[in-house]
Amino acid sequence: MKHLSIQGTRVPALGFGTWDLRGDECIEGIEHALSLGYRHIDTAQSYDNEGEVGKGMARSGVARNDIFLTTKVRPRNFRRDDVLSSTHESLKKLGTDYVDLMLMHWPNPDIPLEETLSALLELQKEGAIRHIGVSNFPPSMVAEAQQSATIFCDQVEYHPYLAQPKLITQAEELEYMLTAYCPIAQGRVTDDPILKAIGERNGKSAVQVTLRWFMQHDNVSAIPKSASAKNRQNNFDIFDFELSGEEMQAIHDLNEEKRLVDPDDGPAWER
Repeated sequence: MKHLSIQGTRVPALGFGTWDLRGDECIEGIEHALSLGYRHIDTAQSYDNEGEVGKGMARSGVARNDIFLTTKVRPRNFRRDDVLSSTHESLKKLGTDYVDLMLMHWPNPDIPLEETLSALLELQKEGAIRHIGVSNFPPSMVAEAQQSATIFCDQVEYHPYLAQPKLITQAEELEYMLTAYCPIAQGRVTDDPILKAIGERNGKSAVQVTLRWFMQHDNVSAIPKSASAKNRQNNFDIFDFELSGEEMQAIHDLNEEKRLVDPDDGPAWER
């Protein structure tokens, strides 16, 4: 497993995403992922599965301090009192005294950024959260957030068809982690001829090649989600090969600025 060093904290570069996993499927998925060696788990208040994530972690027998756990505050909970109360509710559901990383899930222009970040700083001071971050924030908004708190992470859609050069540069400059959700472009990479050809040369699948591509970036983590035990195993089996510089560039050249998650009320993205 590759680990990143972000602001003095070690973070597993490969995580397990849980969006749209619920019930026994989520509990068993978490337990299985941890048994395979995953140690970075990602959830959110809006996923409505924090309770199942907590149960899966408890069933796994893996020590809490060996897991890097991320959850996210819903945008409707960005007022100070709501940040505090919803975070403590998340901790109760997750069965833990703290989360390693709490993200603001999406920008909310109706609530001042400073108010939300101030509340997160309160929670950080009391030990309920270790690190503060954002999600779906373009570079200008990350810079604005950085004025009120030390930003540990920006979690965004990021895959071979959607490069994030400005955020990658900013992450290096500000020493934060860029976490990729939808890293395999909702399955599109599976049939990509360039990724398949690279995979054939390395004895790997197109998905494994894509995830390996992320692992060879600095300050970048990826959180693929899978409801399939086989895919969870395959996604983790990416640490026994290395992509050449030419292969890395060929994947980078697939960029189309193709955004799969772009709600009407989302932020304006900078190119």
